Amino acid sequence: MGLKPGSHKFIIHPNIVRQVFFLALLIIMGFVIVNELYFLIGALLGAVTLYVILMHRMKYMVIILRWNPTLAALSLMLLSFIVMIIPLAYMGKVAIDKISPVISNPELINDAFMRIHEYLLREYNIDALNQENVQKISERVIPFTQKTLGSTINVLGNIVIMYLILYFLLVNNREVEKWLRQNLPFKTKNVKTIITDFRALVYSNALGIPLVALVQGLAGLIGYWIFGVEEFVLMGILTAISSVIPIIGSLAIYLPLAVYQFVTAGTLQGIGVLLWGFLVIGSVDNIARFMIQRKLADVHPLVTLLGVMAGISLFGFVGVIFGPLLISVFFILVRIYVDEYGKVDANRPDAIT
Repeated sequence: MGLKPGSHKFIIHPNIVRQVFFLALLIIMGFVIVNELYFLIGALLGAVTLYVILMHRMKYMVIILRWNPTLAALSLMLLSFIVMIIPLAYMGKVAIDKISPVISNPELINDAFMRIHEYLLREYNIDALNQENVQKISERVIPFTQKTLGSTINVLGNIVIMYLILYFLLVNNREVEKWLRQNLPFKTKNVKTIITDFRALVYSNALGIPLVALVQGLAGLIGYWIFGVEEFVLMGILTAISSVIPIIGSLAIYLPLAVYQFVTAGTLQGIGVLLWGFLVIGSVDNIARFMIQRKLADVHPLVTLLGVMAGISLFGFVGVIFGPLLISVFFILVRIYVDEYGKVDANRPDAIT
């Protein structure tokens, strides 16, 4: 774009016009495609996550052990289904079966709160869970839970599509990596950074977080069973899910549960759940995180918190994995963008480094 000699009119070069038109066409087509296939984003993220985890094993089986690529891919897919998908599906089913009747009948929640309210008011003169406060809690918790359960059902329905995508990624892993290295619009070193950091994040979120959650959930389940919690399996699952929330963690489950046990089962059961939570579940959490996540990528607690909130809303139960992963990848891309296009010195705004 420039000035024609002897004229004050701007002239846009035809190549720029064609480029703008082409980019606009790509953006419009991309928007239409993403809009129509948005419901498959969970399947795509799941396939990419499993691909990163299984990729090295796939190469080992094909290159070193001389397995047929199709047989190797199907074997790894079956193994991942047994080890990862079935436990997640079981936990999701238990949670849905137990929570759905409660969500459809809010009076059960209100009754539980009222029993706790009457106990606190009678024994300690604490008026925290009056009808107004309970109504506010229900108005916030129930819609979020309904959305979470609905998203979880949609994700489970995409498992077949996820494994179909995973199959083609595994069988064509060389072509996939070659395409990424050649077509990502970044410097070679930044392409390597993206691939390396993304792999580390996937291991941390898809392996580290679930393992820590599983250990805490099992510890909670055992304690809840010992101290007579009726729905000890469901409470164990909820303890595992809440363990990914920074700072609060599983305290969000066993503390209210201990209060409920005080009211409904007796002082001994309430104290037992409370002490088990602080002494056993809390210790297991610290030990598990130290032993597992210190060997994986270090994800900031705030990223985990925001990721879990966004992930559960978008993907349901498995959002505890995909949410933090998405936000972490976003920050990687921001860092790559700054490296690609330069950093501005605050003292020298016109200087680009």
